[in-house]
Amino acid sequence: MDVLAPAEAPPTRSYGGPRRSGAPVRHGNHLRDAIGELESLPLLEATRHRALLLVADDRHCHQELISAAEADIALMIAVLRQANRHESVQRGTVETVADAVGVLSAQSVHGIVSNASTFDFFESRTIWDTTVAGARLHAVATQHAASVIASRIGYENRDRLMVTSLLHDIGKLVLVRAYPGYPDDVHQNASTPEARVHRERIEFGIDHTLVGGVLARRWDFPTSIAGVIEHHHTPDSDLESTIVRLADMLAHYQRGADISPGEIMAVAGTLGLDPQHLRQVMYELPEPAAARERFPEPCPLSARELDTLSRLATGKVSKEVAQDLGVSSSTVRTHLHNINIKLGVHDRAHAVIHANQRGWLNVPWGGQPPPLESVVGGLSAARDQDDEAAA
Repeated sequence: MDVLAPAEAPPTRSYGGPRRSGAPVRHGNHLRDAIGELESLPLLEATRHRALLLVADDRHCHQELISAAEADIALMIAVLRQANRHESVQRGTVETVADAVGVLSAQSVHGIVSNASTFDFFESRTIWDTTVAGARLHAVATQHAASVIASRIGYENRDRLMVTSLLHDIGKLVLVRAYPGYPDDVHQNASTPEARVHRERIEFGIDHTLVGGVLARRWDFPTSIAGVIEHHHTPDSDLESTIVRLADMLAHYQRGADISPGEIMAVAGTLGLDPQHLRQVMYELPEPAAARERFPEPCPLSARELDTLSRLATGKVSKEVAQDLGVSSSTVRTHLHNINIKLGVHDRAHAVIHANQRGWLNVPWGGQPPPLESVVGGLSAARDQDDEAAA
């Protein structure tokens, strides 16, 4: 049965305000139309500008592009949806923005960003743009709170949490499009998140969490993401849903909205946060989110290959690297050949850039590697010397 059009619902009627009869609204047509409109959810103009610059620059930082997509609802949805439908992966298995960007080519990301509509902080022209802007503010606040909570309790699946916490309320955007008067006419005097969800269930027979979960599945998002969206207001749910539930409460608290102290302490308790620890989390929330350490992509190189590349990154020729490692120059060139194959590059300069962007390089001299511009020049000269020596 289609959850968006339950068979037992009464005949469709136009929705112009809160119901008085107590009968659920038949919502199938309303929601299908609204879901279709969310296919063109606008990007924040600043996100579009930043992403285009990163994609256009051959030396762009992989992590910066991921961070840009993690901070914008529309861009996150677009890259996850396209990655989960990509021919190279099993449909519905890409859980994180990092994995999605890894699946898609730079040209694909460029196409997504170039073709998207946008809205701006100070130039919103429609009620819809204003709604999306407000939704983004709450989503980012929830994402920040979720990151603080995850750090406090030692939750490791942070990259997926960045997705589920940003998209947790995506169902509300569907309801806004489907029903004029939502949320004010529906929520009425409901002052807490739990009470507002209860009002939605009374009014529609569904709530924004169910709509969001259905939407995520229709976009071929993994069940792990759809489940958190669907259960982030469900008591005694899984760990990640509970983190998002608490983060959502804290985000509402940050903007001065009412929350239930008893409810928030109870949810925090299920995560092992006693009142004192909860106070510490709430104290940290106004501060900007610190850049988190990502779990690096698995390095496909062997230890010796990585050691070889690290030395080549300094501009050394194969003979010098061979002396350092106690092997022949031909062995070093064999390592470099295998490195290029494993990384999908054609020369040592691109191999160094590729490995450096992913944090794989083990710089043997200590400290930080030199700027990539000088590295490329040095590597080109070293390569020429190697070619002359081989000739």
